Amino acid sequence: MRTQRRTTVSALAVLATFALASCGTEAGSGGAGDSGDGSGTVRTGASVTGVHWNVSSLTVDGKKTTAPAGAHVEIGPEGEATGNLGCNRFTAEARVEGDTVTVGRGTTTEMGCQEDVQQFEKAMGRAFSGELKAAVAGSGDRKTLTLTSAGGDSIALTSEPPAPLTGTAWTVTGLVSGDVAASLPAGTEKKAHLTFGKDGSVEGNLGCNSFHGKAKVSGSTLTFGPLASTRKMCAGPEMELERALLAVLDGTTTYGIEHRSLSIEAKSGKGLNANAPAAKG
Repeated sequence: MRTQRRTTVSALAVLATFALASCGTEAGSGGAGDSGDGSGTVRTGASVTGVHWNVSSLTVDGKKTTAPAGAHVEIGPEGEATGNLGCNRFTAEARVEGDTVTVGRGTTTEMGCQEDVQQFEKAMGRAFSGELKAAVAGSGDRKTLTLTSAGGDSIALTSEPPAPLTGTAWTVTGLVSGDVAASLPAGTEKKAHLTFGKDGSVEGNLGCNSFHGKAKVSGSTLTFGPLASTRKMCAGPEMELERALLAVLDGTTTYGIEHRSLSIEAKSGKGLNANAPAAKG
């Protein structure tokens, strides 16, 4: 089980290639706004900032790689980009002027990842650096963003609406104990999920057994009543996950939603992280 401290670091020890160095000279100050070519593509800082962009794919040296679930980027209007590279979270300097996004120095967390995900993170760290040309298409909650480097490498991103607490099938992606986050026991990925109903109900699967019960929402708190579940015996890792989740989904907890990510924390400090499925366009 992989663990990480939920803090960023000043030196990029694990993902050394995510050294978002200071960039060169700025691109020309072309006017922001519609491209005017009738294609529906917009090149404007206002369209890029303040949006939760899911990373769809990365193309480096002509090779396209699908992004891991959860990889995303948010570029704020105050000169900072935050997000997830596929496993680790990052923060970086980012300036938007016209159709140019200039990405500077950054930091990242240090959680060890699966080899294929780590390889993606390294490539993403190199691509999301320096001066990038931004092209936005679409409108509303369903837009696409393409960031292209001077060398021709590109990052494809899509926006989607936030997920509501109720009616969403939340898939458990990690466990939390105090300020330490851990991945799920090996072999239990995507097995545990929970759905909250508007009538105050909750149901799902704990990794082994299915369950149902009550979950009262009040402000930022979720109060769970006793949960009823099936009594099937499963392999060790699945039972380990089930015990961990039962310790969280008990009594009064606090919860928070960040776009399509849900966190729940019990008074004991034990908690879980979960993600919503991709929105259907």
